[in-house]
Amino acid sequence: MLMVLTRDEALNLLRTYLRDEKMVKHCIAVEAVMRALARRLGKDEELWSLIGLLHDVDYDVTNRDLRSHGIKAMEILSNHLPPELLKVIACHNEETGIEPETEEGKEMCIALRAADQVSGLIVATALVMPSKKIAEIKLSTLKRKYKSKDFARGVKRERIAAIEKLGIPLDEFLAIALEAMRNIADQLGL
Repeated sequence: MLMVLTRDEALNLLRTYLRDEKMVKHCIAVEAVMRALARRLGKDEELWSLIGLLHDVDYDVTNRDLRSHGIKAMEILSNHLPPELLKVIACHNEETGIEPETEEGKEMCIALRAADQVSGLIVATALVMPSKKIAEIKLSTLKRKYKSKDFARGVKRERIAAIEKLGIPLDEFLAIALEAMRNIADQLGL
């Protein structure tokens, strides 16, 4: 698959549509996790990270309406990405009913759904640490928070667990995601 956007172009496009800096940081976190997953799986790191960065480009435009979130992103990005990648972005919101057709697209969708959710879990965990820093999070703490259904209730754990469909054990995925986000903690303010 060809990439049409550079990372800088994608970030500028994201900032054009997303006004909420917390959402921009969320997208940067998902980008980092997707890059790390691509590296682990031997996939195209630039492509996977680009999908992570752009996955919520339409969040403000849709007023966070899940019925159109992802579909509007396809419109926004239609001149920038090939159709299969547009489907990957739309599929991260299961309510769209859109699924990629290629095996790589399906893998990216599973990874994107997992990365989207695990980034929220890691941020929520960081915010309950005394320092409010990702560096303070131990893998054992993150695993405990994952298992606690009362913690970060909005995080869909089944999407995180689905990473095992790609041959990555859950504990390994949590470690990969935590390390990826630690590496960009300064960009996240955490």
